[in-house]
Parts: sequence; C-alpha cells; structure tokens
Amino acid sequence: MSFLNATCSLHRLNTPKDIEGFTCGDKDLDDFFANDCFAYAKQLLGKTYYYKLDKEPHTVVCAFTLANAGIRVSDLPNARRKKVEANIPHAKALKDYPAVLVARLGVSKDFRSQHIGSDVLRHIKYWFLEPYNKTGCRYVLVDAYNNPATLAFYENNGFQTVFSTEKQEKEYRHIDDDVNLNTRLMFYDLMLDVTFE
Repeated sequence: MSFLNATCSLHRLNTPKDIEGFTCGDKDLDDFFANDCFAYAKQLLGKTYYYKLDKEPHTVVCAFTLANAGIRVSDLPNARRKKVEANIPHAKALKDYPAVLVARLGVSKDFRSQHIGSDVLRHIKYWFLEPYNKTGCRYVLVDAYNNPATLAFYENNGFQTVFSTEKQEKEYRHIDDDVNLNTRLMFYDLMLDVTFE
C-alpha cells in the first residue's frame, strides 16, 4: 500500500487556508497553489486537489491541479502522430483525442523521496479509467519542466514526450529557435496495462 493510501486523505482545494504553509520548494509552484489556483477554479479552467495526513490534518503532503485538455494529432509530424495513435484501432482514428492535463503537481519538501509524486500520478491514472472516467479521456498530459530530473521522473512513470526533439516542439508551439523551451509536452496512454495497489 502506498504512503498516500495508508496515511492520507484526498480533498478538493476550496480556500487558501486549506493548504496554508504548504511549500514544495519551487517558487512558481508555491505561488500557484497559494494564489493562482483559485482564479483557475473560479474561471472553470482547472481544479486543485491535495492530500493531507489523516493524523495531522493541517499537514499537506502534496497538491495537484487538473484541467481538461486534448492532443491535436492532425498538427503533429507524421512520426509523432503514429506514436500517439499507436494503440488506437484505425477505424477510431480522430483528429483530436481527449485528455486530462496535470497542470501542476507539487510535493511538500518535507515529504520528498517517498515516491509521493509517482503515487499521485498513479491515482490520477486510476481516477480516469473505467468506471470512474466520466467523459471519455484517453490520455494524461503534462507540460513538464524541461530539466533532466523532471523529465526522467515523468518517463519513469510511463510518460513519453509528444515531440522527439525540442526543435519540433518549438515549431508546433510557434516559439523562436533562440528562445529556451521551458517545458516539454508529455503524454501517457490510459489504455496501457497499468496496475494499481
């Protein structure tokens, strides 16, 4: 049984007080969870959830924000399109595929190195599989920070980059060649054989 399942409970974030004092050590993520996520929720752009310890209800272990998304394969280079559509029967091929975006994911700096981020991703995958999948959702997407540690984390959790090169991704996103690519779009196919505790 995972740490989250054994010691924590999941809640939807409603007020700043819910996660007061939460920090994952990343200024951008901390600011998002303390401030921006409420505007996202108000505008129906995303919902934020958090796990807190059952025995210490004021201790937030992690937080994440989900939003509806999609993969527009009709705009992808042919090789990338084939990669995304690899497990979809030809008769069901579409121009766009429904997805859920993990818009933000942060683990408290007090709970690092306990595989909590992987547990959260496993939970999200499970949440969007039958019978829980309410709208039809084939993929989980992340816009991962473009650094080796973050990319390796998502790859270790079964995610693949949508684009094989940064150059392809910059072209797709209309980013100039001389501008750094701060994030990489990655996907996970929910139809893959995954096991959950």
